[in-house]
Amino acid sequence: MRSVKRRLKVRTAGVAVGATLLASAGVAVALPAGAAAAGCSVRYAVSSQWQGGFGADVTITNLGDPVSGWTLTWDYSAGQRVAEAWNTTLSQSGATVTARNVSYNGAIATNGTASFGFNGSWSGSNPAPTSFALNGVTCTGGTAPTTPPTTPPTTPPTNPPTGPADITVNTGTRYQTVDGFGAAHSIWGSAWSTAETQTLVGLGANQLGLSIVRTGISPVSGEWATHVNSLKTAKSAGSGVKILASPWTAPASFKTNNSRVNGGKLKTDYYDDYANHLNSYVQYMRNQGVPIDVTSVQNEPDWHPDYDSMDWSGTELRNWVRDQGAKVQNTKLMVAEAVNLNYGYTDPTLNDTTARNNIGYIGGHLYGTEGAGRLRSYPLADQHNKPVWMTEWNLHAADGNGSNIWGNPANQTVWNETLDDIMRTVHRSMEANWTAYIWWYGKRYYSFIGDGEAAFGTTAGAPLKRGYAFSQYSKYVRPGYQRVALSKSSKASPLEVTAYTGGGKTTLVILNRSTSAVNNAVIQVPQNISRAEHYLTSVNANAASQPVSVNGGQVSVNVGARSISTVVLTP
Repeated sequence: MRSVKRRLKVRTAGVAVGATLLASAGVAVALPAGAAAAGCSVRYAVSSQWQGGFGADVTITNLGDPVSGWTLTWDYSAGQRVAEAWNTTLSQSGATVTARNVSYNGAIATNGTASFGFNGSWSGSNPAPTSFALNGVTCTGGTAPTTPPTTPPTTPPTNPPTGPADITVNTGTRYQTVDGFGAAHSIWGSAWSTAETQTLVGLGANQLGLSIVRTGISPVSGEWATHVNSLKTAKSAGSGVKILASPWTAPASFKTNNSRVNGGKLKTDYYDDYANHLNSYVQYMRNQGVPIDVTSVQNEPDWHPDYDSMDWSGTELRNWVRDQGAKVQNTKLMVAEAVNLNYGYTDPTLNDTTARNNIGYIGGHLYGTEGAGRLRSYPLADQHNKPVWMTEWNLHAADGNGSNIWGNPANQTVWNETLDDIMRTVHRSMEANWTAYIWWYGKRYYSFIGDGEAAFGTTAGAPLKRGYAFSQYSKYVRPGYQRVALSKSSKASPLEVTAYTGGGKTTLVILNRSTSAVNNAVIQVPQNISRAEHYLTSVNANAASQPVSVNGGQVSVNVGARSISTVVLTP
């Protein structure tokens, strides 16, 4: 369907450069209006780079008293020049760049953040700035109060965790093995660029870590080459990336209505031709260096719009899979991506031994699934060990508040929809033992990276708030991880939590959709912890690193109000 504070750290890999910059000493100056006792850190990251140009994201963390307005300055050392910007007013004089808040993001609470981005130009080299100043005071990663505090300041978590846990992870009880989290390539449009693909599937700074890419199977073989390069890039740039290929229709001549659109059934005497069509696509892509891991038999067999579509019943799907499915080689088949995971389209195949043995996966879309009571474990699929993938959902009802809201990461309406609808359903799908969650287009103004449509205010290829939120799952819960049991105390009752083990780590994803923070939340795991990481996305933060306190097998974290965060624990 189409709908509606680390020390200095610089990473270079390909075109990505990330830095958390802490200057070596504070500077005592008179503070401008809006400033108070100063302390800050700045994260500067080049999100994409091309010949002569680049895009960058900047996050300010205020470690001092709250500020009501901010000015951030830095110097470039290699002649870089800034250009268009978002969420800031940007100017440059010589090497010095000045970024000022706009009307909606001037206030930064203590330990709060403000983020903005811009595009720029470079020639020769593009090193990151080495020092920043907030309201005239150099960011050192600590506080520099103008007068000594009357009581010692605290940065919670205040103490190493001890005593009863608020979240106890039980790795002895295990559930589904995760296949991944992903998004769809443009089905009818142009391919993702190399940089866009790397942003979506990469695991570096300001990359989103998608591990599944969904693509369409055109009924016209001459169109198959369109997405080869981006899919090949996804396979090479990501880690364990799977490709799901979904057909919207068979060639028109195979169908009862002799058309690509408005449904129409596959003629029974063309069942074998359709099998050969799908197999030819899989072998073509394989020969191009793009193995297709999963091939769907049909996208939305129960939806017959005036664009590419084809109508099936559950019985017809069973018959085709039973009699023709084995002809599609070097891939695993999926049935049948019904609009709301309608079991009527999948039960017949699961109940037939031959048909069942010819498929690897059950697929379905999220439109109406929750309302129909099917956002839960699918017993028949579980019984026959067929993983369930949620392969499409698309929601951007926030458009009703103005189309240009999508380029503003501080827009509350966008964040509410992202957290309360999208991230909540990802959480619920994991609790339902589903093994994959795949959003609609990865590149769109309401999705994970912007598409550059001027009316919607996004920058093509730049990560969006929704992408950072989704990355709290996709980047840290990797293919092959297994969900495990946990229990919660009453203190943690507002939190929606799933836990996973894999890669030698224990990973928790925590949604706090309440309006209150849950501070000093103690997490207990079965083994001692040598390394703990905590990343949080909220309306004011993009997968930002958070403080963690460790004591043996316990860690203490602060879970901000209206946030999604990930805790990664390494023994």
